[in-house]
Amino acid sequence: MSDSLIFDPKGGMPRLLEIMARLRDPDSGCPWDIEQTWETIAPYTIEEAYEVADAIEREAWDELKGELGDLLLQVVYFAQMGTEEERFDFAAIADGISDKMVSRHPHVFGDESRDKSAEQQTRDWEVQKAAEREAKGEARVLDGVAMGLPALMRAQKLQKRAARVGFDWNNPKLVLAKIVEEAQELAEAAETADADAIEDEMGDLLFVVVNLARHLGVDSEKALRRTNGKFTRRFNALEGDLHNQGSSPAEATLEEMDRLWDAAKAAERRD
Repeated sequence: MSDSLIFDPKGGMPRLLEIMARLRDPDSGCPWDIEQTWETIAPYTIEEAYEVADAIEREAWDELKGELGDLLLQVVYFAQMGTEEERFDFAAIADGISDKMVSRHPHVFGDESRDKSAEQQTRDWEVQKAAEREAKGEARVLDGVAMGLPALMRAQKLQKRAARVGFDWNNPKLVLAKIVEEAQELAEAAETADADAIEDEMGDLLFVVVNLARHLGVDSEKALRRTNGKFTRRFNALEGDLHNQGSSPAEATLEEMDRLWDAAKAAERRD
């Protein structure tokens, strides 16, 4: 193999594909890369996708290019393993998604009218996806909702699928009542100290909270990420104030930390 492509700074996708093939070469490649499997690479793929989302959320545009490259590398990794096992290659992956995009956008690439709302296009998209699932033998309503999704996101997708066939509340107030009911059941389970029962009831409560978010038009995963960020900012401010006082969270009382938390919260509201 020639190294000219490997060291070509403008080599683009062919260069990256060649680099991965060389890394996985059983005779001259990297021992770590050679040992990797579908299962060992999958967690990195999920992590890299979240790092892309994090860079976008922080508007860290200088970082985003690198994070997208890291995510692209995961696809290239899987493509190389697919090539080695004669399952598929990168071109087949690209062709497959291209075919899907053309099929799902007849109003752009076909003879359907573009004179439709985004809402109508979304409905058409869902009909098309349902037909694709049926063609793959996924006949049941909840078939095809990936097990590996974050739990909040998967709960929302499961509920959305069920709602399509009418299995849904028609009023957010009914969901709120269900939350009260599930919270009571969790409180009762907590009194028994039965770890399995507590986990089960906690899951039920979280599932219904996701349902309420969906009814209110809120992405539960995004909402919780937002609150995680808010908690982090306020706690960092609290910790900074304690440091300025010659103290730390481990040394401060809960009352002191509560007071500084309220101050950080008030400061955010003023800003």
